[in-house]
Amino acid sequence: MSILLIEAFYGGSHKQLIDLLQRNVEDCVAYTLPAKKWHWRARTAAIYFMQAVPVSGSYRVLFTSSVLNLAELAALRPDLATLKKILYFHENQLVYPVRKNQERDFQYGYNQVLSCLVADVVVFNSAFNMESFLTTIGTFMKLIPDYRPKDLEKIIRPKCQVLYFPINFPDVKRFFTDDKHSYFSEKTVVEEARNPERCLSENEDSTLVKRLTKNSNSDQEPGSCKKISATCQEVPLNPPGTPQELNRKEESESTVPYHEEDKEQPTFDPCGKTGGMVKKCDELTNQQRPLRIVWPHRWEHDKDPEAFFKTLLKLKEKGLNFQVSVLGETFSDVPDIFTEARKDLDACVSHWGYISSKEEYFKALCEADVVVSTAKHEFFGVAMLEAVHCGCYPLCPNALVYPEIFAAEYLYSTPEQLFKRLQNFCKRPDLVRKHHAKVANAETKHQYRFLS
Repeated sequence: MSILLIEAFYGGSHKQLIDLLQRNVEDCVAYTLPAKKWHWRARTAAIYFMQAVPVSGSYRVLFTSSVLNLAELAALRPDLATLKKILYFHENQLVYPVRKNQERDFQYGYNQVLSCLVADVVVFNSAFNMESFLTTIGTFMKLIPDYRPKDLEKIIRPKCQVLYFPINFPDVKRFFTDDKHSYFSEKTVVEEARNPERCLSENEDSTLVKRLTKNSNSDQEPGSCKKISATCQEVPLNPPGTPQELNRKEESESTVPYHEEDKEQPTFDPCGKTGGMVKKCDELTNQQRPLRIVWPHRWEHDKDPEAFFKTLLKLKEKGLNFQVSVLGETFSDVPDIFTEARKDLDACVSHWGYISSKEEYFKALCEADVVVSTAKHEFFGVAMLEAVHCGCYPLCPNALVYPEIFAAEYLYSTPEQLFKRLQNFCKRPDLVRKHHAKVANAETKHQYRFLS
């Protein structure tokens, strides 16, 4: 085996990447640790892998994520130190948010800086991830009381590049609701990339490791923010009465939930205002069916579930009809807000909890109309892109990595803006269902490959 894959936190996007590489890279072998007790993995994984990885003269490349302290492993295993060492950043600890009244643990960020100094190639899943890490190194090192290292950014930056996280999007058309079949599936077009050799894909000539292990020079300047061209969904012009028009009518429509002719028609009340279902869902029109909202993120504080549930409770107080699915992975420490929100939103809940089956997960995404992020931290956002692939309209903070991926129409700057967008969509869910979300920022030509 010539390519050694090491993952100290084998779960979530870390697992997705290792699995994809194993499926598509010949002559590789993986050693992993379960995705539990993250802090202990970051502190002690190197000594575990020192013993777990057998000595072999066939290794040529070592690929690992930044959870592992690569400097420690290289010192403990001199035979691995001579390999070409590729370090992949799913997230960085220099700007990772911490809970209130909790100090940042200097050691985790320091470990990542050491790993970069030892690595031959440092890869980030987004320009936001790379720049937020590199430009914070100087400030971060000022926490050292004296004898501080200098110019670390200048040393590390030439090794760095951006390669967007590869996502294997399955064919989900069989899960589409009737409205998505009508307005979405037939109008989606996938084009060939102009520069396919610079993509992350499952094509054997453009896989991540093969790209990075080539001896030829890349046309990307090291440490730059130049992106990789790839295929993307081509999006038709917005139909009449688009979500953009709703945004312009926020003030005037705040008290007019429907057209006059809608008032006397039977409606569906998922939040229990009128006792539930007035007419069977499959008999309701596209306009009458309540807006279906999905939140598919980890149940942790950095995804700011408090902001999301606060917005939904405001919608409920306004008497607006909606259904919500709260998906995402849970760990040992679940914020209390989830228990409280489950009780307060009970009548509005379509699904609540982690879905282990990928097929069932994508089915749940296909049933939704709008996908919401309230994250205080996001370096790429796999869940949001998966939901867009399933036909959801994205609403994301105008911060973090999101402006790098989504056009301005999908971004909000304040909780009040998020509330107004969802309020308008609750009033006219049919318009959201006719929209085709763009997954590339038109200004910067950032594009993402849809793997099928």
